[in-house]
Amino acid sequence: MKTALIIRHVPYEGVAGYRAPIEAAGYALDRIDVADPAFSSLDLREPDLLIMMGGPMGVYEQDRYPWIACQLKRLRHRLDADRPTLGVCFGAQMIAAALGAEVYAGPRKEVGFHPIHLREAAGETPLRHLADVPVLHWHGDTFTLPENVELLASSAIYEHQAFRRGSNLLALQFHAEMGEDPRFHEWVQQWPESVVEAGQDEESFRATHDALGPGAVQAGRSMITDWLSAVA
Repeated sequence: MKTALIIRHVPYEGVAGYRAPIEAAGYALDRIDVADPAFSSLDLREPDLLIMMGGPMGVYEQDRYPWIACQLKRLRHRLDADRPTLGVCFGAQMIAAALGAEVYAGPRKEVGFHPIHLREAAGETPLRHLADVPVLHWHGDTFTLPENVELLASSAIYEHQAFRRGSNLLALQFHAEMGEDPRFHEWVQQWPESVVEAGQDEESFRATHDALGPGAVQAGRSMITDWLSAVA
């Protein structure tokens, strides 16, 4: 059986809705937290699939989170070997940084459910499943586009929402895995100021999640199924 490793940067950011299509593709899922003492010695080239999830930290906060520099160094080795890798939100920002891009704080938070705008080239990619589907966004950082990648999606606030390199690398700024996972409510509880900053209130935001979340997750699962069918 193929192996898939989830790197979890904080306990409330897991693989969520992506678990089902990953396991259906024949991967045995394992997980490691960056706080685990074993994480610093882990060879990130080994798993058949590496999945890096989100977190509230910034790639540029390496003085505060020393493990970021350690992870970036080993991630570069994996990307140099073109091993199948998926990054979500902070995970996507880590991929961008490992490929030489700049990650920085954006001018405003992007929090809420709204569709991404697919670039012309994305019509023939796994992201086509997300066309016109509102998905969850929850971030304030963004990044310059790395060299030799294909930009797949933008939003009204941030241009760089998704990119790929060949068939083995997919980076997603948004959270199409979230919509049925109860950890969403922990996000709202942890960062109520982000909800307010985005012009919403907690009650209406939770109602929007309940209404739009299942459709977002269904589309996200189709996207991951499609992507995994093509990885080398």
